[in-house]
Amino acid sequence: MDILHSKIQGEGKPLIILHGYFGMGDNWKTQANSLAANYQVHLVDQRNHGRSFHSDDFDYELLVEDLENYLNFYQIESSYLLGHSMGGKTAMLFAVTFPERVEKLIIADISPKNYPPHHHQILEALNAVDFSKISLRTEVDSVLKQYIEEESVRQFLLKNVYRKTKDILGFRFNLESLTENNNEVGAPLPVFSEYDGEVLFLKGANSGYISDDDFTLIKAHFSKAEIKRISNAGHWLHAENPVEFLKEVRQFLEG
Repeated sequence: MDILHSKIQGEGKPLIILHGYFGMGDNWKTQANSLAANYQVHLVDQRNHGRSFHSDDFDYELLVEDLENYLNFYQIESSYLLGHSMGGKTAMLFAVTFPERVEKLIIADISPKNYPPHHHQILEALNAVDFSKISLRTEVDSVLKQYIEEESVRQFLLKNVYRKTKDILGFRFNLESLTENNNEVGAPLPVFSEYDGEVLFLKGANSGYISDDDFTLIKAHFSKAEIKRISNAGHWLHAENPVEFLKEVRQFLEG
């Protein structure tokens, strides 16, 4: 059985952090450094991402199973769970499946609803990179630039570029599987699934991922959900306004 790769720091009640699509635990280093003063923080790489195992199969049921195996491996009976975007979808499904293993749940900028596939441009850009002809990160950026204008998005994707050997670059994520299974990423939380523990939804004020119309759906699945806005932040709210983000996370966990 493959166990997810993670970085663990700090001591105290376990806090599991799940990254978003194309991301990895390392994206949360800054937040982890701050939270590790009070919690044992687990920065987990989900399957097909970061340094975790690659698989042809990819859906939320499997991501939940991976997380269950991870918690069992580290003998964690229950924990605080924080998920961003795709990681938020994993966290929600985990909480409704294993409610007794989640003390408190934090969902960053994603709703339980279905999202139509919307990463085509990113996937097209990534698949245009030919590592047999490219040996420098700057060359990878040049290819991505033809498809993706926003430098912040390109920099986020470039964090996944690493040296497989001295002369050959590659992506850490499993691009083939993510391309093949792209439709899975927007899947909704199953109807009538509920978690009645404490939940905090954090929405980037400038992000369209959680709309006001979603509040009813959120409450149907999570009766105790609080929904708060993080100002001056879009979808990457933890990176765009870390001070306010961490303040809300701490207040919720300590409250």
